[in-house]
Amino acid sequence: MNVANTPRRLRLGMVGGGDGAFIGAVHRIAARLDDCYEFVAGALSSDAQRAIASGAALRLEPDRCYTDYREMARAEAAREDGIDVVAIVTPNYLHAPVATAFLEAGIHVICDKPLGITLAEGEALVDLARAKGLVFALTHTYSGYPMVRHARELVAAGAIGEVRQVHVEYAQDWMADAAAQDPAFQATDWHNDARRAGPTGCTGDIGTHAFHIAGFVSGIQPNELLAEMHSFTPNRALDDHVQVMLRYPNGARGTLWASQMAAGCENALKLRVFGTKASLAFDQEHPNELWITPQGGSAQRLTRGRVRGDAAEHATRIPSGHPEGYLEAFAQLYRDGAAQIHAMVAKQPPPADAAWLPAVEDGVAGLRFIDAVLESDRRGSRWVSL
Repeated sequence: MNVANTPRRLRLGMVGGGDGAFIGAVHRIAARLDDCYEFVAGALSSDAQRAIASGAALRLEPDRCYTDYREMARAEAAREDGIDVVAIVTPNYLHAPVATAFLEAGIHVICDKPLGITLAEGEALVDLARAKGLVFALTHTYSGYPMVRHARELVAAGAIGEVRQVHVEYAQDWMADAAAQDPAFQATDWHNDARRAGPTGCTGDIGTHAFHIAGFVSGIQPNELLAEMHSFTPNRALDDHVQVMLRYPNGARGTLWASQMAAGCENALKLRVFGTKASLAFDQEHPNELWITPQGGSAQRLTRGRVRGDAAEHATRIPSGHPEGYLEAFAQLYRDGAAQIHAMVAKQPPPADAAWLPAVEDGVAGLRFIDAVLESDRRGSRWVSL
């Protein structure tokens, strides 16, 4: 999107993401990177004092530092210069109620995943977003990488043939740290509280990212899975490890492994897709490259800035050899969201690249995945329908 051709910056509000919150800062950086948004309002914490202090530190006007998201939705909807879109960066249990309040106020939504903590919540949000005719983007960040989008384009064009296998893994080790093993941490961290995180830990936190990127690139969704959830952490209420086998309607097979107890792994999201003619491999820790290997041939390293294709070029900002990474991928979702919102306001068709932006329907697919994993695990790791 050429920012110079848009009417104005979109006015952005935020719920959550106050002082000390990692993901809130990431959203604000991403929103500003392409100059599509201005951050003007927030309910940045459920603690009133922290909400006001966080807003002041971020130079928000005092009357736009809110202590309650419902008040913020009402007040911003009533202002002539009210926000166009809200970013939701709260713990999981607040995603659906906050999104509902702003959708009902006629305000577009950009929300962290997972979409909610129950499938019913997600399905209600789909209905509401459609009824209101509003943009609802979900920040599955890794779909913003140019080489992930190029991989999707290659698969769709038939470059690897019919998909036979999809293997994805997302491995971290932060839960294996001594501090995360401490009973006090287990008792206070929201990631280990089913009321705030939802019914799963690792599965909902990073397993949903793995599930999304596998479908985003391969273009196919599993119809059956077999799953085992596990917690290596003593007395941990939610899972810190999950392994899943996948079956697809076209006969393809796949695996998904996610763990936050994989010692030595930082943020190791890796995807391999095997077709009848070639395979693709992507490693999130090396996001500027994609490997394609034809059957019987040699592996070829494709690099961001050198490949030719609409998807990668749309998401590329700087010349090859100058690395782009996580913040730029996050910013791509914000840029695509801005393009969709401007098109909607102008009553124009959505941009051609609208399908690249994860939406509320992708969030429901993630919640269905979580439900199926839970059901399979409860049934002693049996095959269940998705």
